[in-house]
Amino acid sequence: MTGMKNWSRRDVLKGTGMLSAAALVPGLEASAAPVKSGKVAAGTLKAGQILAAHEVPHTEGDFYDNLFTRIGVRPLINCRGTITAISGSTSLPEVKQAMYNASLYHVRMDEMMEAVGAEFGKLAGAEWGIATTGTAAATCLATVACIAGTDVEKSQALPYTKKKDQVVIPKTSRNPYDIGARMCGVEMVEFSSPEELRAKISDRTAMMYILANPRWDNTPMSTKNLAAIAKEHGVPVFVDAAATELDLPNPHIEAGADLVAYSGGKCMRGPQSSGLLIGKKDLCQAAYFQGAPHHNYGRAMKCSKEETMGLLAAVRAWRKRDHEAEQKMWLGWVQSIADRMQGLPLVKATVLPSAPMGSIDRSPGVRISWDANMTGITGTEMMKLLDEGTPRIVLGGTGVRPDHMESAVTIFCYIMTPAEVKIVADTIYQHLKNPPHFENPVVPSGTPAAVEGSWAVTVHYLRGTGEQQFVLKQSGNQITGEHHGEIYNTTIAGTVHANEIAMMSTLPVTGYPLPCRFKGMVDGNRMSGTVNMAEYGEAKWEAVKS
Repeated sequence: MTGMKNWSRRDVLKGTGMLSAAALVPGLEASAAPVKSGKVAAGTLKAGQILAAHEVPHTEGDFYDNLFTRIGVRPLINCRGTITAISGSTSLPEVKQAMYNASLYHVRMDEMMEAVGAEFGKLAGAEWGIATTGTAAATCLATVACIAGTDVEKSQALPYTKKKDQVVIPKTSRNPYDIGARMCGVEMVEFSSPEELRAKISDRTAMMYILANPRWDNTPMSTKNLAAIAKEHGVPVFVDAAATELDLPNPHIEAGADLVAYSGGKCMRGPQSSGLLIGKKDLCQAAYFQGAPHHNYGRAMKCSKEETMGLLAAVRAWRKRDHEAEQKMWLGWVQSIADRMQGLPLVKATVLPSAPMGSIDRSPGVRISWDANMTGITGTEMMKLLDEGTPRIVLGGTGVRPDHMESAVTIFCYIMTPAEVKIVADTIYQHLKNPPHFENPVVPSGTPAAVEGSWAVTVHYLRGTGEQQFVLKQSGNQITGEHHGEIYNTTIAGTVHANEIAMMSTLPVTGYPLPCRFKGMVDGNRMSGTVNMAEYGEAKWEAVKS
C-alpha cells in the first residue's frame, strides 16, 4: 500500500515550512501532507527543510512518558509501512475530526449508509460503496452478498445451507487474506489459465476472487480477460485491491470487476480498522444488508458511525492530496538517510524508488548494506538494538552471525514523521560507526547426538496440543528429513552439535506458508525444546523416538 504520512505538531510544520491540511480540533496535530491547493509546490519539498525539526512530534507526552508507556507498552518508530501488526498507519487530522464530530450524534445507520454509499461511489469511480471493518471484512461481506444477495432465508441459513458454495480464484491470488471468503464456508477452487477457469465455473460458483496485481495486466490472466469469462456465466467478480491506490478512473471497475475492496486504514490514512467496498450498487447494498446493524452472517463486522464518517473524510482527503508531491517528499526523506551514511566507508546506502502507479506498496525506501565481518554488527543485531532502544525503532533486516555476515536494513519512510526520519538516520549511523561488541554463538563440541529415525512429536501450544512426526536422516552434524504436521506435510533440515539440535521447516498452509524453527536438546531417545512460528509466537515441543 502506499502511504500518506501523518506528521506533526505545529512547531514541526513551522520548522519544515509546510502548511496545515485542515482546521483542527484543539490538540490535534496538523497534517503536513501536500494538498493540490496548497502554496508549497512539489519542487520546494527539500529534504533539508523536512529534517530541520529536532523533536519527536506528538500531541501529548513523548517516547518516555505517554498513554502507552503508562500501561507498560513501548511505542515505536515505524520504518516498515502500513503493517497491521505494528498498528498500520496514522489517521489524518480531518479523519480524527470527523470521527469526533460523528460521536456527538445519533443517526439511523441505514440512512447514513445510503447517503455515504452514494458519496463513496462518486469519489471512487463506482456506482456505490460501503464502509466495512477492514478489507477482510469487505471480502466476507462481498462473498455472502454473492451467495445469498438479500434473500432473508438464505442469509439466515448461512454458513451451512447454500446452493452456491464455491469461489473460483487464480492460484496466484491465494493469500492469507482470502480467509474473508473461506470463513463463509465456501470451497476455494483454484485455476491457472483461462481455459481452466472455463472448465471449473459451474452452477455452484458464487464469485470469482482476484488479488489485484499489475504484473498480470498484460497477460491472459488479467482481470479484464478473467472478468469477461466470468460474465459469460453470470458470476460476479471481486477484486481485493487493499494494497493498491484508489485511482480514477478505477482500473478494476474498468476491467470488469463488480466489487472492489480497499483498505481504509493504510495508505488512505482513515480509521485503522476500516475498509472500503465499492462496485455495483445492488451488490454493495447486499453486502451492507449482510452485516450490522442487520442480524445476518456479517453481524459481527460492525462498522460504527465514527468509522464510517472517518473513512469518508479519508477518501475525500485522498482526492485532494498532491500525490506527486508526497512521493517527491518521501524520496527526499530516504535520500537524506542515504546521505547520512556517506561518512561510513564500509557501508552502502541504496535508494529504492517508488514503484509505478498501479503497483502494490508504492513508496520509496532505502537499503543500507554492509559486511558485518568488517563493521562488527549484523543486520539482525542492528534490528534488536533498535527495537530495544529508546525511541524504539522497528525495521526489516538481514544478516546472522556467524554464517551470513552480509547484512542490511531497509527503511520505508512514508509512515514516519520528519523528525523520526532524522532520529532513525542518526541512530543507525551511530550503531554502524561504534557498534557494541558481539560474540559469535558458541557451537557445542563433541560427537553429535544420534537423531536418525522416526520421532513422535508433541507440540504444547498456549492452548491445546498438536501431535506431529519427524522422520529424520543424519550425516554427521547435518539433518534432513520429513515433517508431518497434523494436517500439512513438508521437508525439514537442520543441524545437531553435541546434544543441541536446530531444524527448520515450512508447513505449506495455503496462501500463507507457516515457518517452524525448532530448537532443543537431545537426551537419548528423547528431545525437547521450543518452536518459533513467526507471528504465531513460540510453543514448547517434545519428541520420543519410535
